[in-house]
This record gives sequence, C-alpha cells and structure tokens, in this order.
Amino acid sequence: MAKATNPILRGFNPDPSIIRVGDDYYIATSTFEWWPGVKISHSRDLVNWNDYGYILTDPKKLDLRGVGITQGIWAPCLTYDNGTFYLCYTVVKAYYVNMYDTENFIVTSTSIDGPWSDSVKIDGFGFDPSLFHDDDGRKYLISMVTDHRVPKKYQGRLLIEELDSKTFQRIGDAKEIYASSEIFLEGPHIIKKDGWYYLFAADTGTGEGHGESVLRSRNVFGPYEMHHPSYIKRSPGEAWSILTSRQNPEYPLQKSGHGCVVTTPEGEWYMVHITARPSDRYNPDGEARVLNHPRFPGARRYPLGRETAIVHLLWDDDGWPRVDGGVLPPIEVPLNVEKKEQDVYVADFSSLDASWQSLRVPMTEHYMKYLPDKNVLRMYGRSGLSSFFSQSLIARRIEEMDFSAELTLSFEPECFKQMSGLAVMYDTDNYFYLHITHDEDAGKCITLLKAENKKYEYLTPYIKIDSNEPITLRVSANNFYFTFSYKVGNGEYVELMANLDGSFLSDEACFEGWFTGSMIAICTQDLTGRGLYSDIFAFQYENLKNAYIHQKKALL
Repeated sequence: MAKATNPILRGFNPDPSIIRVGDDYYIATSTFEWWPGVKISHSRDLVNWNDYGYILTDPKKLDLRGVGITQGIWAPCLTYDNGTFYLCYTVVKAYYVNMYDTENFIVTSTSIDGPWSDSVKIDGFGFDPSLFHDDDGRKYLISMVTDHRVPKKYQGRLLIEELDSKTFQRIGDAKEIYASSEIFLEGPHIIKKDGWYYLFAADTGTGEGHGESVLRSRNVFGPYEMHHPSYIKRSPGEAWSILTSRQNPEYPLQKSGHGCVVTTPEGEWYMVHITARPSDRYNPDGEARVLNHPRFPGARRYPLGRETAIVHLLWDDDGWPRVDGGVLPPIEVPLNVEKKEQDVYVADFSSLDASWQSLRVPMTEHYMKYLPDKNVLRMYGRSGLSSFFSQSLIARRIEEMDFSAELTLSFEPECFKQMSGLAVMYDTDNYFYLHITHDEDAGKCITLLKAENKKYEYLTPYIKIDSNEPITLRVSANNFYFTFSYKVGNGEYVELMANLDGSFLSDEACFEGWFTGSMIAICTQDLTGRGLYSDIFAFQYENLKNAYIHQKKALL
C-alpha cells in the first residue's frame, strides 16, 4: 500500500481548510502579504497535490499595499454547500500593536475557478472566521476574539452568530461558546455528525506548544463540552489536545495543530493540519539575544515555515474523534495511492503557474511582461527590497532543507542603485540577495548582500564582470547551509561563498516573523526611478534528498 508522506504541502502552506466536492479535494491556505490571496491546492486522492490557483486575484477587491510583514490574509475557511463555494478570510492591517485591526470578509462562487463575488464585510471580533452550514440551511459564523485589555480578561474566547444566507449580516446577537483563562483556542471549525456539533479548534498558539482540541454540543449555540481524552498525557493548565507534538520535542514533525476535517467518498475521515520540520539550530540565548533575538531567546528555528500534513481520524464508541495511532502526526499515512514525485521544477515564463506569488501587488506590465519573440520575461526595476508597495519580485516556496535553484538573466546596470538577481528570503528584512549591479570602481559586477533583521552587510567584494553574455546565478542548500555561485555564458561556475547558515530565515528568528516561510525570489530594483529592466531567460528549482529529515526519522 502506498503512503502519503507528511507534510503533504511542503514549505510555507499554513492554516489549511479542506473540502471535498465530488472526487475533488481542495485545500485553502494562508498567504499573508503575498499576492494573490488564498492559495488553493487540489488533489483527487489526498496524496498527490498541485498548486491549483488563488481566490483573491482582483486588486480592486483586495488591497495589500502597505500591509506589514506576516500580516494580510490569515486563516481562510473554504466551505461548499448546495452548489456554492464560500470563503471566509481575515485581512490583518495591524498586528504587532496593542489593538489588532482584523477585517473579516466572505466571498462566494458557483465554481472553484470563479468568478468570485465582491467581498462582503462581516463581524471582526478577531481573526480565523469560519462558516458552518447546518443541514436545515441556516448558516453560522464562528470566530475567535482578540483581547487588547491589560491584563486580558480571557486567555481564549470563541463566539458564534447566525448569518443571513444571502446578505451574510448577523441575525440576533453573537453568543459566547468558549471562554477560558487558561487555554487559548483559535482556528475554529464546526462539523455535524450523528446529531452532535463538533467544534475543532487550534490550541496553544502556533509554536511548538501547538495542538488541536475538540468540543461538542447537541445545540449549535452550546453549551460545548471539551473532550478530555484519557489516553493523553498533560500538565496542569495544558490543553487536552487530540493532536500535538508538544510532549515530543525530538519528533521530526512539530507545531502540529489547527486542523480541518474531510470525509472520503468511502466514508473515511481525515484531518489536515499545520505542522513544521525543525532545523538543528536555535536562536541565541542569554546576553546574545538582546540585539539579535529579543522575542524568542533560545527558540528552535524553522526555515521552511508552517506546512500542511494529514492524519487519519477514527471515531470511538463514545462518539469522540481521535487520531489514528495516537496524538503525534504520523510521518506516513497509509493510502492506497501511488505517489508521483516531481523534484525538478523548470519555469515557463510565457505563463507563470500558481506556484509563483508577488509581494502585495499583482505583477502587471508595469512590473514585468513576457516577450514571446525573445522568449524572456522582462522585469522592470521598481522599489527596493524593503518596499511594502511596489516591488518587481516573484517568488515560490522553498520545499526542502536541501535544494538548489538557478536563475539565468541579462542585466546592464548603469549605477549602484540598479540591481537584479536571485534572493533567498523570509521577508523584506531577512534575506540573502545574489545580484548583478554596477559600482563606480568595478563597473558591472556581482555581489552578495545579507539582511538579518535590518542589519545589512555585503559578504563579497564587487566582482567585476567584463561580458554582456547572460549570467547564471546559483544557490544550493545542504541542511539550509547555503553555497552561492555564478557563471558567465557557458563558462564554469565560480563559487562565491559556501556554508552560510540560512537558519535565520525562520519563523522564530525574524523580528516580525512567525507565520510564513522561506521563499526563492527573482527580483529587479531601480532606485533611480528610471525602470531599467532585466531579461530573465531561465529558472530551475530542484529538491534534493533531504538528509536531515531522514536522519531524524532514524532516531525514532
């Protein structure tokens, strides 16, 4: 029997919401500041997944300009009822402050391919809104509540309200269905089974303490009883998680929680959820943290970000769900399906596929366009790599700790304010940028820039390039230690730097990180405002054998 290997969506793919329509499975995941909004992955067997597309693709309906790092689109909820797809989502405009700005919306469509309706604004008590369709046709919105008071009155709180099925405006008052001074719940989803309303909710944040709790009630408005499984071990005040890795820090899949369930046509139950593969590096602790890591001293680093995994769900005789095999997410899930491997990706610039995203704005012809007569992607230099508004940049997810990527381009800069090249980045404050530029002394040249929490340094001198031939820039990673190199035309590769620790490109290491993941990007900047262009000829990404995850499996 073939098996699904977790994670099933590798690299930055958090907050999964899954549905099945006929034989098709769709997972919606958070995209934060990346454009377009809400990524959709598709499968027919729960094992083989492809990047299907995005839901929020109209800049008139979604404006992410100025949105901060790891803000933007959070925790979408994709549902389907009676021929219509529904998507609830949050647009976070302010987060690293006392009072969060979390605007919540609903859009609908009769096809997963759209067109999608104009967005309807709904109540914004917090983030992670979820829509439940009852079997009598009534619709309910469940959401968590953020509390800016000091001290907070509740550690965690969930509300439910009925919505008009056409206008999505509230009917009656919102009702509290969960409140606790100890256990924090978010990411709620309600399903109905055998006359019970089951409330699945993410518990204990989204770090290594993350888990998934379950509550149930005979009435959609509650009261809800929290499941206290006898088979789990926990400390006082800890959540009663049916899924978690928090008690097993050496396990290769951590941060497990934030689940959403689905049934197969054969009646089997599965749950997709967040997970993450840890590196073997940590933030500095003690005095070293004061400058570099004020938020999470000594925390383990996760460069790939939060990913999506799957577990098989069973139902006990008492009517409560449990994860098949225990509370840990399995590394492999038996499914009678053949896994199709595709580790090498070659870009087709004539029609960029759904693996690519840009930052905050769509890549119109103001930023780039494909030239069929030259078979190149022409990218016009716009704002700098720190811009929240107008970057010429496209990126795709890094899927493994071991990978390589190559970019071939032509660029003739006239001054040091013009740059084009290959970036490995977590966000606009944290990256390696291997690029072509111009220096007054060296002329046209190549250099490597490192940004770590707004600390910038050039790791190489300006290396003079006396050629107009295309240049290939290359990065390879071994356990997220990077080697950067380049070649001119059909020449040999020249190694610039080797064994550079890239683990700072991580949820825990970035000042405003925590929610996304590392990306490999193609970008061009022209800070003069002239819009000098680069021509992109080719891009290739390859997942290499991930030695680290297999090493961790051998320890189990």
